[in-house]
Amino acid sequence: MNDDAEHAAAALITGIADRLRRERERAQLSASELARRAGLAKSTLTQLEAGRGNPGVETLWALAVALGVPFAQLIAEPAPVTQIVRAGEGPTTRAEQTDFAATLLASCPPGPRHSLYRLTLGAGASRHSAPHIPGTVEHLTVTAGRMNAGPADAPVDLATGDYMRFPGDIAHVYTAVTEPAYAVLVMAYP
Repeated sequence: MNDDAEHAAAALITGIADRLRRERERAQLSASELARRAGLAKSTLTQLEAGRGNPGVETLWALAVALGVPFAQLIAEPAPVTQIVRAGEGPTTRAEQTDFAATLLASCPPGPRHSLYRLTLGAGASRHSAPHIPGTVEHLTVTAGRMNAGPADAPVDLATGDYMRFPGDIAHVYTAVTEPAYAVLVMAYP
């Protein structure tokens, strides 16, 4: 990793730590209570709030659900009025157990609550996601490859250009069928 990449990674971790602590305090939760609700060890949460460690998608999503906030609220500051995210840039979180990456393209301003992601799945990779906050709806458009996605108990085969809307507040899955798959995901929160 070069110096710029190391600096960007350190800045992302520091930002996550600050936003996580801010949201926990806003929710008036102790570290113990938030850790319990998210299914984490208190020491893990303490390390994250101190800016140590590199949390995966699963950990951050569990914390976002426990806090009742959109996932993007933990990983990125509100975007300026005009924003460009070049390919290969943007805050990216990776799954701990599979070849899955989500790059935040836009987070929601106060009022409307939605976030926009570019998803990348390696060939054959599968990402099983726990339910998000109640009322969440996901809008998925496959931009390249084939993907099996949607509710965990009824995923649908999707090809390049296909769109799907499904509840994000139930267990769901994204699987690259045979080759790498790419998609744009809009998460709409109540």
